Amino acid sequence: MALQSGDSSVAHSFGLEIDGIQIKSITEVSGLKMEQDVIEYKSNSATDGKYVIKKLPGRWKAGECTLTRGLSDDQSFDKWIKDAQLGNMSNARKNGAITIYAPDGSAIKRYNLTNAWAKSLELTSMKAGDTNVLTEKLVLTYEKCEPDSA
Repeated sequence: MALQSGDSSVAHSFGLEIDGIQIKSITEVSGLKMEQDVIEYKSNSATDGKYVIKKLPGRWKAGECTLTRGLSDDQSFDKWIKDAQLGNMSNARKNGAITIYAPDGSAIKRYNLTNAWAKSLELTSMKAGDTNVLTEKLVLTYEKCEPDSA
């Protein structure tokens, strides 16, 4: 679904792709952020010698985001966090992407994550007789997030 100039998108559904595995049942993504340091450069101007402060772009900052999905028998989150807990970071660090989908299922935008790994996995509180859907929240930490250039 192509957006027309000036249109905004509706957050319909989200997906996570890690190592070629698609998880399309993500119901919420929060904290996804692209950020970099700011370097202050202080000098005197060449023309009149006045004190000048310039702000320059610095290094990318690492970030975190939280993915929420309904509890299912899919073990991919469990296996991923287990690698990090056991210190097997060569298997835990993965490149992937978070994709935003339109109601017709087409991809609207994609954010690539570099060296992401599962920091924590949390289940919603469970109460006997409750009719709320059980969810699991996976917190990912990543070294870099950038929009797909494709």
